[in-house]
Amino acid sequence: MHKSRFHLKLIPLAVFSIWGSSAALAEEASVETQEGVHVVSPIVVTATRAAQKSFDLPVAIDVVSKENIQDGLPQMTLSESLIRVPGITAQNRSQMAQDPQISTRGFGARSAFGVRGIRVYVDGIPLSFPDGSGQPGSVDLNVMQGIEVMRGPFSALYGNSSGGVVQLLTENAPAGHELSAGVLFGSYDTRRENVRAAGTADGLEYLVNYSNYSSDGYRDHSRNKKEQGTAKFRFNLNEDTKLTTLINWFDQEADDPIGLRRDEVRADRKQAPPNALLADTRVSRSQTQVGFNLEHKINENNSINLISYVGNRKNEQYLSINPTTGLGRASLIDREFWGTDLRWSNKGNLFSRPYNISLGITYGKMSDDRLDIGANNGIKTNALNRDEENIATNSDKYIQAQWSVFDNLDLHLGARRTKVKLEIDDNFITGTNSNGDNSGSVTYEKTTPVIGAVWKITPTWNIYTNYGKGFETPTFVEAAYATTALASGPNLGLKPSESRNFEIGTKAFIGDNTIANLTLFKVLTDDEIITQDNAAGRVTYTNANKTKRDGAELSISSKFANNISVFGSYTLLSAKFDSTYTNALNTTIESGNRLPGTYKTQIYGEVAWKHQPSGFNTAFETRYNSKVYVNDTNTDTAGSYTIFNIRAGFQQKLENWRFSEYVRVENIFDKDYIGSIRVNDGNARFFEPAAGRNWLLGLNATYIF
Repeated sequence: MHKSRFHLKLIPLAVFSIWGSSAALAEEASVETQEGVHVVSPIVVTATRAAQKSFDLPVAIDVVSKENIQDGLPQMTLSESLIRVPGITAQNRSQMAQDPQISTRGFGARSAFGVRGIRVYVDGIPLSFPDGSGQPGSVDLNVMQGIEVMRGPFSALYGNSSGGVVQLLTENAPAGHELSAGVLFGSYDTRRENVRAAGTADGLEYLVNYSNYSSDGYRDHSRNKKEQGTAKFRFNLNEDTKLTTLINWFDQEADDPIGLRRDEVRADRKQAPPNALLADTRVSRSQTQVGFNLEHKINENNSINLISYVGNRKNEQYLSINPTTGLGRASLIDREFWGTDLRWSNKGNLFSRPYNISLGITYGKMSDDRLDIGANNGIKTNALNRDEENIATNSDKYIQAQWSVFDNLDLHLGARRTKVKLEIDDNFITGTNSNGDNSGSVTYEKTTPVIGAVWKITPTWNIYTNYGKGFETPTFVEAAYATTALASGPNLGLKPSESRNFEIGTKAFIGDNTIANLTLFKVLTDDEIITQDNAAGRVTYTNANKTKRDGAELSISSKFANNISVFGSYTLLSAKFDSTYTNALNTTIESGNRLPGTYKTQIYGEVAWKHQPSGFNTAFETRYNSKVYVNDTNTDTAGSYTIFNIRAGFQQKLENWRFSEYVRVENIFDKDYIGSIRVNDGNARFFEPAAGRNWLLGLNATYIF
């Protein structure tokens, strides 16, 4: 096993990279006029890699605004902000030892560690790795201007994912100079302090933010703390050239209360089971990522964009392997990763009709030094189980184009050629628990085409449709074990999942103050990667034959006079096994069973009001989730629930000072519910209870120079 090396030698090369349209931020969804409030479509960049109105695109894409990311929220996990987006399931785990559970249209619902099936980006820089896994826990929500969430076929143009794309966009620096500080208090001894400096001077825009978060957590053995920093610098070299540097860093420690059985939930929903305490299940993780970006406009019709990034991530996780004792294992991963994305964009006229086209190539690599060591009562022993290097690379080529065939008809199409290689270099070939040399590699290749069209029936009503193929490779987590036996080798026989995605939708302005979006979709998947067995802290995976997903997504947003606004979203999802199969444990999964972790119905609603003269704002929120199955056999469920939240705040301006105060009460009627589940848990500890009534209080002050 080689020593970890942070690839600083790559940073000088990355300085010459070029960054394009991802700097564009989503605009506000409404504008004030003398006649009243007029709703407009937000500007997005994710769907076409160029700034366009979401209303005119043949994709399901939604924007979460800055106020819905930061106001009255702890700003620690991405799931806080995504619960309002139709088609997205963002679970409240009430603990931070695992990354947030985020899935879209059922893709990623069974992920045990991190996010899979969804590509995650910050300003165009990937937080997803070449094998398709993602770690959104590194996101610094305190500096985000907006989040764009795209679902459906066009996500295939971003690589080996079928579910969608989540792109976070950082704030731009203000014109002057600002220094701000804030503090947050909350239930369970929750506390967060942050300081920030931002401004513009002599062609340099800068934003630097630091935060320190800690909490005892709702459940026993769920204490956590997290330090995080972000720095963004943009050099405006001339009218056509801009250089941007983005640095993200975090360091985190968190106890893991693991899941509970149904009887344990009834007895004490806040408890951690005895084996979690005896084995001291917990995690320590840190990550540093640096990206250098440059935007260069060649002429009116051509530009070149290149993204380069490099980083290091360390993760040390202690797991329980016995349901009644302190026996466990420690999994240590030291990861280096880097990548680049070069893109040329051109726009002009074809047969006197406007078009734009982008051609790009990407390359990414991650290298994990991985150790697996026995543990007893939370202390590592000398019992080595695994010592290997895991290397994943991707090398992709893509094309994406848009052509306005007529004044009221736009055609969108594209394709991506994805090549992913997983390689294992086994260093543990002798010893007590060795199973010989398990070195090996596997390569996956696929071309995923997409095509879509939008028909602009009237200036206020569009209908769109699209079709595409999806491609999901196994992640290293899924390929780690062929069996749950102690000496198991890797499972390099897993096949990638391949999907056919169909979508039709409509977008409409209703009067001047309301915009509504409706999407219907169907997804047919072959070789879906599913859980095969879960025992002794090890999870194995296999391929199901066929699955299918059908559903609908609706969102409606209205702005009324007197600064009253209403927002609602509705998701209907039928995600099922479409063929019967028997797994390696001789368990038969019947055709028609629901995919575990997928909710049939999800509803989010919000009514908000602002009183401009006093600087007061408030909002009332409600969320409903139907019951959800916890395993492939559909023998148990977590029940449906409805919860209500309320938030309120004040803002004041006094000469060069800006002040804000806010309070949030979550689950105001103290509902007992299961916030998330652990799919197919081998000990039937499927359930992670969510917190009862809890509160947050925040104070912020900003001085403008």
